[in-house]
Amino acid sequence: MFGRSRSSLWLLVLMSFACSAAAGTSLRLDPEPAWRSAGSLADLAKILDIWLDENTDFQRPETQPTIRVVSPSMAASIRGISGSSHGRARGLFDPETSTIYLILPWDRKDPHDASVLLHELVHARQVSRHFYCPGAQEESAYRLQDDWLRTRGLKANVNWIAVVLEAGCTPRDIHPD
Repeated sequence: MFGRSRSSLWLLVLMSFACSAAAGTSLRLDPEPAWRSAGSLADLAKILDIWLDENTDFQRPETQPTIRVVSPSMAASIRGISGSSHGRARGLFDPETSTIYLILPWDRKDPHDASVLLHELVHARQVSRHFYCPGAQEESAYRLQDDWLRTRGLKANVNWIAVVLEAGCTPRDIHPD
């Protein structure tokens, strides 16, 4: 009888712990789960474009960008088109060819990977606007990426200090005379 009471007590303790742990976290259901069932990159881009239409004033480009998934070595050879040269790139946008490059490993069902496509779609929409430097485009793209992830209970892994500094278009190598 004592053994049964002890196991019941442990069960009660575990249930209590689970309830208190659940109360401390916020479980958020995806408000727009259609992106998870997108059958292709083009389908996912359409879903993300609708989200951008509803959440930004950036207009869609007349021609949708081409989307390619490439290896890290291929991305390294393309990287010169990117405005940034620090950190591990997950996606690139080439405004000359209107091509988005998503860098492997990349999975369209992973929300963080899908948010990379959203980030690059923002850049495709920014082409018609003037920016003082390529880095000035990054802050709004990262903020939209973070907003999209936050509605799903996640957040972008972004060094905001670096993003803001890059967006300021300030020369990096300043030495006094």
